[in-house]
Amino acid sequence: MSGTLLLTGANGRTGRAVLTSLVHAKIPVRVLVRDAAQAPELLRLGAKEHVVGDLEDHAELNEAIAGTSKVLHIGPPMHPGEFDTTKALVDHAKAHGVGQFIYYSVMHPLARAIRHHSLKLDAEEYLIDSGVPYVILQPSRYMQHLETIWAKVQETGAHAMPFSTEQAFNVVDLVDLADACAVVAGTDRFMYGTYELAGPEALSQNEMAAIISDVLGKPIKAEAVSIDQMRERALSAGASEDRVEQMTIMNTHYDAHGFRSNAEVLQLILGRPATTFKAYVERLARKI
Repeated sequence: MSGTLLLTGANGRTGRAVLTSLVHAKIPVRVLVRDAAQAPELLRLGAKEHVVGDLEDHAELNEAIAGTSKVLHIGPPMHPGEFDTTKALVDHAKAHGVGQFIYYSVMHPLARAIRHHSLKLDAEEYLIDSGVPYVILQPSRYMQHLETIWAKVQETGAHAMPFSTEQAFNVVDLVDLADACAVVAGTDRFMYGTYELAGPEALSQNEMAAIISDVLGKPIKAEAVSIDQMRERALSAGASEDRVEQMTIMNTHYDAHGFRSNAEVLQLILGRPATTFKAYVERLARKI
């Protein structure tokens, strides 16, 4: 599985983590960026080269894929054009004879009530039927949700999320997901497979708060923020009406069902145990 890999979404949180793991695995990476100003930092992280282009511009996508042997597509979160951009990438990959298309999807895309799950499921189906050699990765909710609220958790003593404190989630470490992407990109062992990637524990927000309390040595409680509060805060932070509506649908689903799976497949790909939530919190506490 030699040759250059085109990485989309490289400048986002997920993309940067994946780029770091790909570079560590000595896989040459071409990053697709929307703005040339994003390129120097990604080149510093180890990208071999960059190309400027827009996922919605088919000519630019065609140019970005030309000369690569692999594609790892990370779509913009909750983007309404997820299916169209993925379809275009798959079509160009097929035209150029790309030997491996890795699609970074979502766990439980069958939850069609959530728009970005439904769009990713449609994209998965298109990829499978396209004839392009593929791997589909379905990540769970990240442990890294905690980083965005870490200062507030310590300040207020509350781990506040917009859904039930009792529903269970197999949250997963983004570092593990990035390493799994690198393993998959470096071999043909996992070709033509669809893989759920989840963390090793099914934890409620109450249980996560108890673990944070143990690590910090002070009481942290779980709180369920109302959907109305979530909407107000997201809009105030500049999120679009569409993004807030999709967040509302997703968090309402989480409130009713949680987000459960298990880590066996992730651990098989990694060849090591998946990171526990406590180990992640300990790492976060040391870093920040």
